[in-house]
Amino acid sequence: MAEAEVAPLPDADKPVTPDSAEATVAAAPAAATETKPATPAADAAEAVPAPLAPVIVIKKVMDDGHAGAHGGAWKIALADMMTAMMAFFLLMWLLGATNESQRKSIADYFKPTSHSNVTMGQLAGSNGILGGRSIIDPDGFPFSAKQTSVMERVTPRSEGGPTENEPSPNSTERANPDQVSEAEKKQIVEEADKAAFDKLEKEVTERLEKSPGLENLKEQVKFVREKDGLRIEIIEKADFAMFALGTTRLLPRAQALLNEVAKSLGTMPNKLALRGHTDSVAFSNTDNRNNWSLSAERAEATRTLVEKNGVKSTRFARIEGVADTAPYNPSDPLDPRNRRISITVLYRDR
Repeated sequence: MAEAEVAPLPDADKPVTPDSAEATVAAAPAAATETKPATPAADAAEAVPAPLAPVIVIKKVMDDGHAGAHGGAWKIALADMMTAMMAFFLLMWLLGATNESQRKSIADYFKPTSHSNVTMGQLAGSNGILGGRSIIDPDGFPFSAKQTSVMERVTPRSEGGPTENEPSPNSTERANPDQVSEAEKKQIVEEADKAAFDKLEKEVTERLEKSPGLENLKEQVKFVREKDGLRIEIIEKADFAMFALGTTRLLPRAQALLNEVAKSLGTMPNKLALRGHTDSVAFSNTDNRNNWSLSAERAEATRTLVEKNGVKSTRFARIEGVADTAPYNPSDPLDPRNRRISITVLYRDR
């Protein structure tokens, strides 16, 4: 290994002169320049890079005036708006995908069953700004007295316990049906009969449509509402006759038609009135028979056939023949449609 040359230091015993001081200073840089690292460790130490400068992060503190805009309140408002929009578009879809009857069924499903005197269309705000009635209006209470049917006799509610008019809620006592007036009973029975007449008309029409060979005759059966009840008229036409000419013998197609009508009549409790009609064609014979007797005999023949099909004899109120006095077509007395049989289903209170 090379040895470093060290410049001799000036003798301490000798006085330092300006010449010797300059010589010493000049010799020191030269010695330093000629000095080299003696080991590899020294070389590695010189290769280490200088440390990096520190990174300075500056954080700015926001004042209170801007911090609110970065909160979470807007998310709640957005969620409410999206929910409202979804409900709106669902409503629009339902209105477009349903018909009038379906929408009415949906509305009836959500209609409250309360006995309130205030209808849904009169609640607060439903009739525009400041329109409608308050939901705390006394008439809007669910226990307000209200007449819902003819048989329901509603009396004011008692606040002092059970009374004669209003027994205990757990009691099985009810209002006496005898307290209903005769006019109310008559109205109830009449409404029930009207519903039964609608059902009868529909049933007879369906029977004729489903019966082979009779579907073309459904136009010959007419239903007429009158003050006495429902009149069913079986009318003849040019290519359909109920009876043989001048006789009371029912033809096969007429028998099949009356059989279907009688099956529907057999399920009803109402009494029946039968009437025979003829046209104005003169009746000539040697037995002094005429259209009066012929119309009455045809009504009796019809009664016999209907009774055989399940209608009890006690249900017949009257059997009559009116000849040509009540024509179907008054402008043409010879019209074949004037020949017909009328079966009237009477109201039960008549």
